[in-house]
Amino acid sequence: MFNPTHAIVPYFPPPRILSCTPSHLPIDAAHSSEMHTVSAHSSLAFLPQAHHNAFAMQKIPVEVFPSSQDAVAKLAAETAELIRSNEAAGKQTVLGLATGGTPIAYYKELIRLHKEDGLSFANVTSFNLDEYAGLPQDHVESYWYFMHQNLFNHIDIKPENINLPSGTVADADIPAHCAEYEQKIKDAGGIDLQILGIGRTGHIGFNEPGSPKDSLTRAIELDPITREDAAPAFGGLDNVPTAAITMGCGTILAARRIVLMAWGEGKAPIVNEAVTGPVNDIVSASYLQEHANSVFYIDQAAASKLEA
Repeated sequence: MFNPTHAIVPYFPPPRILSCTPSHLPIDAAHSSEMHTVSAHSSLAFLPQAHHNAFAMQKIPVEVFPSSQDAVAKLAAETAELIRSNEAAGKQTVLGLATGGTPIAYYKELIRLHKEDGLSFANVTSFNLDEYAGLPQDHVESYWYFMHQNLFNHIDIKPENINLPSGTVADADIPAHCAEYEQKIKDAGGIDLQILGIGRTGHIGFNEPGSPKDSLTRAIELDPITREDAAPAFGGLDNVPTAAITMGCGTILAARRIVLMAWGEGKAPIVNEAVTGPVNDIVSASYLQEHANSVFYIDQAAASKLEA
């Protein structure tokens, strides 16, 4: 079982300095109205119409919705059209999936489309962003458990097409496990649509401050803020894992389309920093500014601090 006490360099919180210092450790210690197009790369031809406000931000497309439910309805419809279009062309669809509170409503809408509209996931392959180190699949806070409870158990995706990093891989096997995960994504043809949330540290996946833009799947020590945010679910900070295995920033950025969701005033400051601030390794979500087909779907509360 993964033991972070001897596998990871101790974490020291970084100063809030915008830098681009790379870190190439084998285990990353982070120092460690009608919809209109908001930019040339903000949408695909199959995007459905939706009533919401859209802003052409200078650095990244942002679509602001009256509520999170409006946003997830649009994203789920986009996902359904992608799946059906690929199936009609004889191709599978590869989805990159996220965990946490943000995507739950999106997963509920996908389940509704499956049950009420006949959307099939039989030709879908999924890759999750990350998993806590040390948690077995049946642990109630593991992301394996989360995904099955909130999505997989309610749709017709094939078990063999479900992919998550393992939280219980032996220390010595971590590099090989991560390389295998990368290879599986490549063998599947790459990720068509990557779903993201954003942490208060600005992380995507568990790419904490200091994560290089070209980083790949690897073990990483969790930022203290990330652990504090997870503490209520674990019944206290002492029970929160100190490390995880995560897709790297480079892995995420290789997806053909990326949609980042954020809800509520609590996410407003980091959304603003990721969208309007400089691209840097302190806020890994800022790397999305340089992706050719990425967009933020946010509610009005999460947009409350956006700078013009």
